[in-house]
Amino acid sequence: MSQSQSQPSRVFHRHLRQTPPVAVSAKGMTIRGADGREYLDASGGAAVSSLGHAHPDVLAAMHAQIDRIAYAHTSFFTTEVAEELADDLIAHAPAGFSHAYFVSGGSEAMEAALKMARQYFLEIGQPQRTRFIARRQSYHGNTLGALAVGGNAWRREPFAPILMDATHVSPCYPYREMREGETPGQYGQRLADELEAAIRAQGEDRVIAFVAETIGGATAGVLTPVPGYFQAVKRVCDRYGVLLILDEVMCGMGRTGALYACEQEGVVPDLIAIAKGLGGGYQPVGAVLAQRHIVEAMTEGSGFFQHGHTYLGHPVACAAALAVQRVIRRDHLLQRVQANGPVFERMLRESLGTQRFVGDIRGRGHFWGVELVADRATKRPFDPKLRVHAQVKAEAMKLGLLCYPFGGTVDGRSGDHVLLAPPFIAGEEHLQDIATRLSRAVAAATESANRN
Repeated sequence: MSQSQSQPSRVFHRHLRQTPPVAVSAKGMTIRGADGREYLDASGGAAVSSLGHAHPDVLAAMHAQIDRIAYAHTSFFTTEVAEELADDLIAHAPAGFSHAYFVSGGSEAMEAALKMARQYFLEIGQPQRTRFIARRQSYHGNTLGALAVGGNAWRREPFAPILMDATHVSPCYPYREMREGETPGQYGQRLADELEAAIRAQGEDRVIAFVAETIGGATAGVLTPVPGYFQAVKRVCDRYGVLLILDEVMCGMGRTGALYACEQEGVVPDLIAIAKGLGGGYQPVGAVLAQRHIVEAMTEGSGFFQHGHTYLGHPVACAAALAVQRVIRRDHLLQRVQANGPVFERMLRESLGTQRFVGDIRGRGHFWGVELVADRATKRPFDPKLRVHAQVKAEAMKLGLLCYPFGGTVDGRSGDHVLLAPPFIAGEEHLQDIATRLSRAVAAATESANRN
């Protein structure tokens, strides 16, 4: 008997007043529910499923690893597959990265990166560095450290009294915050100047790191930086000995058409967090990649990283991630994502760009955001009480489309957007289908909200 036919769910679901549909199978671009309905996965879950579902090469690698060894605690052993995955990631990482630290997801990766950065300064004799600077409207995870540096007001508010203090500067959000007459270069430099002022306000030798998503993800709906922004930011960080931690949990691992989104910005951070697309959803896995100077400081100092979890370097997770990365290279999927980016943008603009409640369409590769507004001329958002993003999700699911809408786009409370992150295997026919169905869902939801 299925859950829908039996007793109420005992799962502690995200929304306690409703139980989501039961997913029973998935293959390629589609997920099938217990009611027989099929859904086109236009967001890869939460920008996770880079290869789609049930990829035979990944499943085979996982089965083979289970037959060899399914689990070994990293306080006793390493495994061949963890070593292979680390070698693979470092071989294809930006210059200077020397080691990978494996965890079970994005929040864990960011938590580890924050602690790694703090310990680095202890190792080199700068214990006075205790502060982190991040950006408003950022999202770095739901563990307490990651939530503290995150800049989303709605997520932070209930837990604010138990979060460490962090400083937040402006996001790179040109649609709303670039001034009239200001060039993209001037805007990016203004934001870098704001960061420098924040560092000096904290004390020039007190800041540990500046933390940023290379491309803003779920909270603000795919904020792509203006050209030169991150290069200006990196110059500021270097000037004051501040580490640059880039969060590529959502935007990395090929999502934008480069394995690491920072490659497209011409910068190399000190630490980079990855997850989601690393394992493509086949197993929970994430990682922190560390620059050589950070690893050497710990090696020559205390000799260990004072941090750890039970499932670090899980062999089956590492096997899944290694298989995903090998398939991406073998099948030239990064090139496919690069080529699809302008095609998908055109489809989205043709299908949605003329709708009166669509304010902005932005993104790169297979990573796109559509910001919805009540008034295009003034960019005024809808009343948050209307929950337009939730209406879009409901309308899309009626049409058999899975997208990733969210609210609080503007300031954590007001604003609505839809995030799209289709698997890298998507062809032009899939992308057109996504654009067409989403256009219908957005039209239905926004027209309904406007009437109310």
